[in-house]
Amino acid sequence: MSAAPPLALYRRSLGNFRDTMSIVRRRFAVRPARYPRILWSVWLIAWILLTVATFLRLDISAGEMRGQWSSGFARFTDFFTQLGLGGWYLIPAALCLVAANLTDWRGLSRHGRMIVYNWTCFAFLVLCAVGLSGLAVNVLKYGIGRARPLYFDSFGVLSLHPFAMDARFAGFPSGHATTMGAVFGILLLLFPRRWYIALAITACIASTRIFVGAHYPSDTVAGFGLGLAFAVLSGLVFARLGFIFGQTGSKLPVRKRTFRLGPFRAPRGRASTANTVEAGVDQTQIP
Repeated sequence: MSAAPPLALYRRSLGNFRDTMSIVRRRFAVRPARYPRILWSVWLIAWILLTVATFLRLDISAGEMRGQWSSGFARFTDFFTQLGLGGWYLIPAALCLVAANLTDWRGLSRHGRMIVYNWTCFAFLVLCAVGLSGLAVNVLKYGIGRARPLYFDSFGVLSLHPFAMDARFAGFPSGHATTMGAVFGILLLLFPRRWYIALAITACIASTRIFVGAHYPSDTVAGFGLGLAFAVLSGLVFARLGFIFGQTGSKLPVRKRTFRLGPFRAPRGRASTANTVEAGVDQTQIP
């Protein structure tokens, strides 16, 4: 007698999860931690200096100008600021992983496995970059407890209430800007030649937090940098595991030729064929 559908789905899901963990553990064990030589200290200092400069030059003006924008511009920023909510990115990514975990991978064609595998890796990258940076920014913003510009008249530009656990004192860094920084980091890794387009769009969305009176400019700068750092770190780990990216000696992770979210076409060439075969072996197991 065949198993009931719920029980069969449970067994398939559990089996897929175990296969995934087995592959991840094996790759961590056999692949050395050869990460690119990124001058993290230099980038950290630059990020801090930019945040401080923004605070000194712009924050007071932003506090004084809150609520003075035209009604049309206010509605425009109110609409686009919603794109910085993490749910727009985390919920689809989580649903994608759930669907992949319930999929019968061995029943798919080779190209079908390739597409589902790539979407699964992409969804997991989004969860890592956006989700982990979101957790970090919430700990920081409530731990620091900076008053928002909506309360500039009452508290000023630098009023700190650590661990007040009050939304009024959760200004630094900006959570929306952190999400946009993580999105920019993902796009930067996947489409490095179009980085300026990704930066313009994500930075504009992050800046809407200033015009709606929710954050000071320095809040958005700090949040954007935080999200970008988490995206790059996630990409480095993925490159070590061979998911989406390949390892390099002195550059950011480079997207594999076998990674594409649309219909897959087998790349030509001996080296590309080898990559496809390696990826195909994992696709029979990774949900």
